[in-house]
Amino acid sequence: MSAPTTARTSVVACVNCGKKNRVPAAADSIPKCGNCHRALAWIVDAGDDDFAEVAERSPVPVLVDLWATWCGPCRMVSPALERIATDRAGQIKLVKVDVDTAPKLSQRFEVRAVPTLMVLRDGQVLARQPGAAPEPALRSWLDQALAGKGTSA
Repeated sequence: MSAPTTARTSVVACVNCGKKNRVPAAADSIPKCGNCHRALAWIVDAGDDDFAEVAERSPVPVLVDLWATWCGPCRMVSPALERIATDRAGQIKLVKVDVDTAPKLSQRFEVRAVPTLMVLRDGQVLARQPGAAPEPALRSWLDQALAGKGTSA
């Protein structure tokens, strides 16, 4: 597999040792702490131009958050999604897509409401969840999707 072309990185503090690490938006393997080698939370933004590389070619399942800056429920659910991604470091990747700046993705995934959440594995949609939900419900939905019991709306 070729090296990813996306040069974007973010800085993530390891929840285990506190060391700050650069995490690429796209990679062939999960990001790990350079100090203690624990898996790091993988939370990135993507848009029309880099979604395939960032989300569809991910080595782990992807939780996609299709959201908008003006959406109150989106802002309410975002911290819960980030906690889930942090708790499941090494198991999932959270990819956030602003629907207002990614019209092709909005059309492709037929986004009718925001937030719309999806779980992808190998680029295939395993489950869809329109609208916000409480964190326990989101965790349960994600578990079901990853276990192959996902639902599409």
